[in-house]
Amino acid sequence: MRPLYSSASNIPTCPRPYLNLASTYSSTPADADLDSTLYYCDKGLVAAERVGDISILAAAYSMKSQVLMAMGQPDAALASLQKAIEVAREVKNLFIETMLKSTLARMMFDQGKTAQALTLGEEVMDSAVELGSLEAQKHAALDLIVYYRHAGRYDKALEMFELKVALQDSSEREENQREMIRQEYKYDYDKQALADSLTFASETAIQQKEVQKQKLMRNGFMGGFALVALFAGVFFFQRNRISKEKARSEELLLNILPEEVAEELKDTGAAQAKHFDTATILFSDFKGFTEASEKLTPQELVEELNVCFRAFDHITASRGIEKIKTIGDAYMCAGGLPDPKSSSPVDVVHAALEMQAFMKARKTERDAQGKPAFEMRVGIHTGPVVAGIVGVKKFQYDIWGDTVNTASRMESSGEVGQVNISEATYELVKDEPSLSFTPRGKVQAKGKGEWRCTLLGID
Repeated sequence: MRPLYSSASNIPTCPRPYLNLASTYSSTPADADLDSTLYYCDKGLVAAERVGDISILAAAYSMKSQVLMAMGQPDAALASLQKAIEVAREVKNLFIETMLKSTLARMMFDQGKTAQALTLGEEVMDSAVELGSLEAQKHAALDLIVYYRHAGRYDKALEMFELKVALQDSSEREENQREMIRQEYKYDYDKQALADSLTFASETAIQQKEVQKQKLMRNGFMGGFALVALFAGVFFFQRNRISKEKARSEELLLNILPEEVAEELKDTGAAQAKHFDTATILFSDFKGFTEASEKLTPQELVEELNVCFRAFDHITASRGIEKIKTIGDAYMCAGGLPDPKSSSPVDVVHAALEMQAFMKARKTERDAQGKPAFEMRVGIHTGPVVAGIVGVKKFQYDIWGDTVNTASRMESSGEVGQVNISEATYELVKDEPSLSFTPRGKVQAKGKGEWRCTLLGID
């Protein structure tokens, strides 16, 4: 029996975590610092309104919104951000208005206002296209994936996913590695740059005081408050930006190694190999890959593989499954390691079904365009493995053991478009109510003799 899917399940499960402003300030200053920053924001608003300085007014409203969100006042933050957008629109600054609208959309989505968030998200995409910013379009697409999925518009979610992949730089991995090195150097530089910027601003203010003494006597009180509010905001955001840059460097490292292994490597300079009594290994392989590759240019072939494997990465990450590696057109991942609690055999079989759903939706789309498409076999087996790091350059987290070989045989002896699981895996997932099973009896597996196998489906 083939797996049954609704139209919704044909969309890959690969949501982008949207920005939650409250979590952005997980390393915010103490409450006293927030109160002080809010105080100067309010003073800056009053001063900017009196002198009619639209630029400072927009900055103060936006800054106040960020501080209110960090203080746990989302409604007030929303109102302040809407005022900032109105001011940006008044001065016809499309770039600032687009960024503020993007943040407003995420805040509304956080508060359950999906329809409003979706409308704003589409406006942000239109503005990003008008600005000609590929980076802005990519982030707008990531947000729209979440909004469309939540609204049940899975066809549009898939469309945004494909757009995001098309915009992605093919040299992203190399750039990420360079970025890790650059961030280490920038960290110390940014701290000094912040101190220098404040000193320069102070010296400039003194010089201007001598040149424009009469004008400052008339407007000094109001302008002073605006300047202090601006300095407070610069300091507040610079400190958070530096913190975010260090966090990004950590995130780039985690793209290479599992978190637990990366921490051990940073702390001790080495990572010990470990034995796991139970791990669930998934292998996938494309049918007729050689024939399909002959109909595509090298660039088209790599791009199509990239689309598929990126979707697989999102699916496995969403279920706590560790990607091990890709070898040509084969994809390998494992559940239950390096933390046995991170994922279960049920998570792995659900991920396999979602991968097949994505491949079927992708084939339908490619067939409609008259382009070659891949079909896939997936095999799963559960058992003991050894995991660790190999090499001294370009570290590779890998796994070994007969369980790995058996999982590979489950894939090669499986059926196209199906998920083939071993008897060991079946015993661990057979009571899952959302799954359906089709026994295959004993199947000849290369080098393993006859094995009892089962095909998966969804009720």
